[in-house]
Amino acid sequence: MQVGDKAEITRSYNAADLAAFLDLAGQPGDTTQAVPEPLIGALFSYLLGVDLPGFGTNYLKQEMQFLRPAPLNTPLTARVEITRLRPEKHLVDLSTTCTGPDGTRYCEGRALVLAKDVGA
Repeated sequence: MQVGDKAEITRSYNAADLAAFLDLAGQPGDTTQAVPEPLIGALFSYLLGVDLPGFGTNYLKQEMQFLRPAPLNTPLTARVEITRLRPEKHLVDLSTTCTGPDGTRYCEGRALVLAKDVGA
């Protein structure tokens, strides 16, 4: 791991995904046509736990600022990028962004995680 390392995933959510999420959240019948913010946050969780830093990563802090609603059926690209490493404490700081195919930014923020094998 080094500063500047990145990982990303692209995913679209449709009406069926929205209905399933709302049912799980106990809010069926919502007519919102935007991707729920927790589903965007879940993309960052996936990246941190699977790709960068990967297995064994523990969330310590997550800050997200949602800039505008993300429409359904739009490919959303979530990206995490290492901005700082603190190997003596096994800490990794990352920036987080979620954008559409035209570069529209829907969410930005940062994450702090505890990770194994933090390089200098």
